[in-house]
Amino acid sequence: MSSFHVVEELVLAWQTAHSVARGSPAPVRDRGGFRVDTDSETEVKRWVFPGLCEGLSEIAHEIAAPRHYLKLCGSDEQLRSALPGRWQIQPANYFMMSAAASVERRPLPEGYRIEVGRTGTVVLARVIAPDGGLAASGYAAETVDAFVYDRIETAPDHRRKGLGVAVMAALSAAQRSPATPQLLVATADGRGLYASLGWTVLAPLACAAIAES
Repeated sequence: MSSFHVVEELVLAWQTAHSVARGSPAPVRDRGGFRVDTDSETEVKRWVFPGLCEGLSEIAHEIAAPRHYLKLCGSDEQLRSALPGRWQIQPANYFMMSAAASVERRPLPEGYRIEVGRTGTVVLARVIAPDGGLAASGYAAETVDAFVYDRIETAPDHRRKGLGVAVMAALSAAQRSPATPQLLVATADGRGLYASLGWTVLAPLACAAIAES
């Protein structure tokens, strides 16, 4: 079983900027990981751990209620080994980093246009389809320690047209400090897109939750 452990400062930098992008509370240190007290309708708390540790297992054994999430920079097998049976492994994601200073801009298909707006340190890019509908969108948030991409999405009817890359390029152009590392968490489907843009996987990001009764 492969072992992963991402530098905790990098995980904290990602989680901090991710919370900014989502309007969530800032993460706090908790038993070897970072906890976000989201208290939303879909999530009570979330922990992200840079590597496997006793604190993860302690928390997993304490919690019996749904809407709590444990995430580990590691494999599904590693995370499963630390959990009691009531926890269920969720679809895997990937913690990724880019060494490129920016994403190359490419022409949009005919009739499409892109809009970019900023609220504080959060940037929103939207691709509008010829019929006026939303074709693709994404967010980014910048802190002193990271520039994080979040919720890069393309509507099913508009995929395979380069719109996701256009969103990434527009967000990348809004970065104020080129020296700040660019980070994101990708789904299995999104991983290929980001890899084609020069991103590398730092570690799988395994996730577990307790099902609603």
